[in-house]
Amino acid sequence: MSATEPGRDCPLCPRLTDFRHMHREQNPEFFNAPVPSWYPAEQKGGKDAVRLLVVGLAPGLKGANKTGRPFTGDYAGDLLYETLVSFNFAEGRYGADPADSLKLVDCGITNAVRCVPPQNKPIGEEINNCRPFLINSLEELPNLEILVTLGKIAHDTLARALGVRVASVPFAHNAVHDMAGRTVISSYHCSRYNTNTNRLTPTMFANVFIRARGLLDNRR
Repeated sequence: MSATEPGRDCPLCPRLTDFRHMHREQNPEFFNAPVPSWYPAEQKGGKDAVRLLVVGLAPGLKGANKTGRPFTGDYAGDLLYETLVSFNFAEGRYGADPADSLKLVDCGITNAVRCVPPQNKPIGEEINNCRPFLINSLEELPNLEILVTLGKIAHDTLARALGVRVASVPFAHNAVHDMAGRTVISSYHCSRYNTNTNRLTPTMFANVFIRARGLLDNRR
């Protein structure tokens, strides 16, 4: 079986490897490794339960890179998980800690790049190196119907992962595209910068998941 997650000491990207080693020395209490995708617990159906997949950019240095769970501890996680709970894609309480009571429902979360990049900006080679893990992850989600991409990098790398020409599926907020039989809804990333500048408001973000929920409910 092809790997769906890079190993703890993945060597594919020298710049990210050096950055990881530096922070293992500076912050030994952090997770400091490629952050794995997150899926519903086995009693909730595990990977087979995933009908919606959220694809982010990369772990935040003092968020997911610290906690080891996507968006957990990141500023972006506050809005993401609040929204997922509101639309029944998650349940419980988000406490910015993997030990909180939050559980995913019919939803999985992954990143285009699994390691934290300097200044939250992966370069093209790093995005390309990590794409096979995304491709393999998609193949292990048999009931996946809809994907929500957070930001243009996630949108474009998903298109390439699905063998779709990027120019044929231009990124725009709350746009819907068919990519190789999968419905993809794109969103501005729920980053601190985007929300502080009102490029992305909570209402705009909610509208993406209103659309996703409506599409899934109509298909049941």
